[in-house]
Amino acid sequence: MANNDYYSTLGVNKNASDDEIKSAYRQMAKKYHPDLNKTPEAAEKFKEINEAYSVLSDKQKRANYDQYGSADGPQGFGGGGFSGGFGGAEGFGGFEDIFNIFSNFGGRGATAQAREEAEDIVTDVKLTFQEAAFGCKKEIPITRKERCQDCHGTGAKADSDYVTCTECNGTGRVTYTQQTLFGMTRTVGTCRNCGGKGKVVKNKCPNCRGTGLKTINAKISVDIPAGIDNEQIIRVSNEGNQTASANGVPGDLRILIKVENHPLLVRKGFDLYVDVYAPITTLLIGGKVAVPTLKGVTNIDVAPLTQSNTRYTLKGKGIKYLKGLGYGDIIVTLKGEMPKDIDKNTMKLVKELQSAIPDKAYPKTNNYKKKMEN
Repeated sequence: MANNDYYSTLGVNKNASDDEIKSAYRQMAKKYHPDLNKTPEAAEKFKEINEAYSVLSDKQKRANYDQYGSADGPQGFGGGGFSGGFGGAEGFGGFEDIFNIFSNFGGRGATAQAREEAEDIVTDVKLTFQEAAFGCKKEIPITRKERCQDCHGTGAKADSDYVTCTECNGTGRVTYTQQTLFGMTRTVGTCRNCGGKGKVVKNKCPNCRGTGLKTINAKISVDIPAGIDNEQIIRVSNEGNQTASANGVPGDLRILIKVENHPLLVRKGFDLYVDVYAPITTLLIGGKVAVPTLKGVTNIDVAPLTQSNTRYTLKGKGIKYLKGLGYGDIIVTLKGEMPKDIDKNTMKLVKELQSAIPDKAYPKTNNYKKKMEN
């Protein structure tokens, strides 16, 4: 069986849907992202989460993992996979063979060379509110490891300096034998002498000092989709660190999005919320009130005798849906503002207005007074 339980890593059960797996991944990735979680174990946990999601989000890999315990399928069993049983003459030969078989289960066979997998690169990019709303193109500066061009990743000064490992005979794997309570057991692991490469370097490449990799600065052009939100992660496949081996799997570039706040608009999902203030007289006699949107200012018509905290919805004026057609709305809360200072003549007019308006015109005030009296 595989060493890691990918379902437990993401906190889902084996019957979880693709959407449930994706949702669990996003929550776990956000919780353990090294930029957000500074605990010592966060980086390793974040790596485990990414590994689990890379398998469970791929239908073929997930099917292999569910059936064989490995995303690669039953490679350790040869072309035929399982046959026969654990007992009897037609089955396996005993405990020694059983332990040998399970040491290869879900991995590489004893003669298979280890496959390199490079690390991901995690960085962040700051966006303005407008850039996140409408999408943009960004040049992301990164520092990554790339295959050395002088030695083509071998780490050797010349081709003759890159020779077959004598410990594993070029397979990259070594069989280790151990005596246990069940008898002699065999386990297959990566060759310690060559690190699984199958070859060793006699004279190191001066350009990469024998590592097969060079650290370089690069800029990756990334299309930021319209509707992206704060702390979401964009993954760019194969733009992370490379491996020294040409057959290795490059890592990914993971970009944590950080969006600046808008001075007036507040985003909640794909809707935008804004409090708009208007003179109390505008609410009393009606008029037009200016409202900020993503594309400038628009006006809403306010009817006479509009109450403070009245809400208006501007359909389709919000954030573009990240996946799918359509836009969110802008929710406007209209608030009446009292003047801070008025002169004596104006105050006299207000008093005359107060006298001219009958008490029955204020139902909430009258209802409040009745409750006080009771």
